[in-house]
Amino acid sequence: MKYWFTADTHFGHTAIICHCSRPFLSVAEMDEALIARWNAVVSPGDIVYHLGDFALGSIQKIKEYRQRLRGRIILIRGNHDRRGGAFAALFDEVHDLHEILFNQDGLSQRIVLCHYALRVWPRSHYGAWHLYGHSHGKLPDDPSTLSLDIGVDCWDFAPVSFEKIGQTMERKGCYTKQGVPEPA
Repeated sequence: MKYWFTADTHFGHTAIICHCSRPFLSVAEMDEALIARWNAVVSPGDIVYHLGDFALGSIQKIKEYRQRLRGRIILIRGNHDRRGGAFAALFDEVHDLHEILFNQDGLSQRIVLCHYALRVWPRSHYGAWHLYGHSHGKLPDDPSTLSLDIGVDCWDFAPVSFEKIGQTMERKGCYTKQGVPEPA
């Protein structure tokens, strides 16, 4: 099982093509490319953390998008995501802000997930990562923080793996593999 992160797919959202200068001629072409790129990397048993703005359209249309995507999807709501129970039922979990703790290869990594970029987040001074979307790659990356835009517009329109995010964080000047100890 692998862990993946993504945001801002905006399935079914015609205006996003122009708004973000996406290289697609139609919403149908965009949707098919996003689905193909997702399924090219995500396996059925994988977990995908989607940091908001999943899709626009009717519940039935959103359900059709969801059914075509591999993996369990944990949604962190964005500003375009519906709030009702029928929408939430399409996902394995739904949160507004979510903290996770990964234990992999003897290392622990705390990650704070939010649709929006935060200037500070829980345990930000103790090595916690912050992953976000919403900005569609328009915010400059800050090499002095462990935050990262994981929206599709920044990652070739596909989910990004935990390992790839780790490699990106290692290139930031404030990261060490030993991490910063948790406060007592």
